[in-house]
Amino acid sequence: MSMRILYVVNDANFFLSHRLPLALAAQGEGFDVHVATPLSDDAEKILAVGFTFHPIPLTRRGVHLGEELASVVALYRLYRKVKPDLVHLVTIKPVLYGGIAARLAGVPAVVSAVTGLGYVFIARGFKASLLRMIVKGAYRFALGHANGRVIFQNPDDRSSFLMSRLVDARQTVLIKGSGVDMAQFSPVPEPPGLPLVVFAARMLWDKGVGEFVDAARQLCDRGIKARFALVGDTDSGNPAAVPKSQLESWQQSDVVEWWGQHANMPMVFAKAHIVCLPSYREGLPKVLIEAAASGLPIVATDVPGCREIVRDGENGFLVPVRDATALAEALRRLIEDAELRRRMGAKGREIAMAEFSVERVVSETLDVYRQLLC
Repeated sequence: MSMRILYVVNDANFFLSHRLPLALAAQGEGFDVHVATPLSDDAEKILAVGFTFHPIPLTRRGVHLGEELASVVALYRLYRKVKPDLVHLVTIKPVLYGGIAARLAGVPAVVSAVTGLGYVFIARGFKASLLRMIVKGAYRFALGHANGRVIFQNPDDRSSFLMSRLVDARQTVLIKGSGVDMAQFSPVPEPPGLPLVVFAARMLWDKGVGEFVDAARQLCDRGIKARFALVGDTDSGNPAAVPKSQLESWQQSDVVEWWGQHANMPMVFAKAHIVCLPSYREGLPKVLIEAAASGLPIVATDVPGCREIVRDGENGFLVPVRDATALAEALRRLIEDAELRRRMGAKGREIAMAEFSVERVVSETLDVYRQLLC
């Protein structure tokens, strides 16, 4: 009989956008692929590719003790029912709750993907510090499976977990992101008209949305001719979500355009001249890999995740976090210099091809599966 793998993710759309090529490759290797996410319209797309789908009760934002314990119990019961040979857990709550349930249910092998430290590790204040202490204790148990691997997307996150003694160093693996299809995201000639600077991400304060809008306003006040677009939706499941009313207010001010969610990112990048992500911290932002693959120069913050992709002065600029003035100056340099954009964009494509192809990421992850199941 074929080996059975169960992917546990907190959002079906995220599974489709970030883990579908990996799951398809696992299926091609002979795995019986199961996927567990909260129920949504995207479940039909998961079923359509031949995977078995399991709805699970997993809120993305909630911290209600009863609901959180119910999620752990539901995952425990699912494991006992499906009897997976390996579970692959992606994002914070699946890693925590799925890892705890996997140890209790005796799952033979566990892969935990830490895709970033998230709001709990970035937020400030007493409440955030207390929650961090609780979450760290949960991580120690969840990541303590005897036959487990923890995949980190950047060395800073791995170092942070090791320094806090949340995981054994021998169980850690570094794999750069979820990979990008280099044929789907490829360079096109720069479009005519005013330079367009695109911020493409969930509309969260800790993605640096406020600094992006501030930088755009500074440049407009200085007479720098350019367009600035926010591409993405707000995220009610995240405590750092920018209210829809704020996004609408910004759009009415004529400083930035709010395009909302776009499924066709290659088309968005074909319209863009520059991509910007002034985030406070990342795992490894797929949007920046896609931008580099598309041959676009990038301006991002000098933080974990972003600096894995952006080489300052080579394929873009890195600026200090929460510094809208430095962000504006870096954007100005690219807005006013088409040749600099061309040169940095070409270097970005070269970096993406060498380090971030989906084929490379899939191959490295399948190797992790083989090590655990041999």
